Amino acid sequence: MNSDAMFEAGWSQAQRCELCPLTAVRAGMAVRIRRLCAAPEVQDRLRELGFCEDQIIRLLTDQTNFICQICNARLAISEQLARLIWVEPLVQPASSVAVK
Repeated sequence: MNSDAMFEAGWSQAQRCELCPLTAVRAGMAVRIRRLCAAPEVQDRLRELGFCEDQIIRLLTDQTNFICQICNARLAISEQLARLIWVEPLVQPASSVAVK
């Protein structure tokens, strides 16, 4: 099996997306924030919390609230805010990102 076939077989649809909202990511995945699709004042507040473009985060839970590991802190955001954060999955497995 070639590496492309292995890649396709091992990754779900959410993991294969080039750019998708945080709501489409499975819990446990590490992703890189690429775009904040919100009003400027909401973007500013998200950046103050650490949700900056190019920041790597890990989604811990995707239930009522979306809990993210970001900058060695755990932050909970609503589903509405999670929809405004567009991310790309990391190519390497999520286990390679250090989480305490």
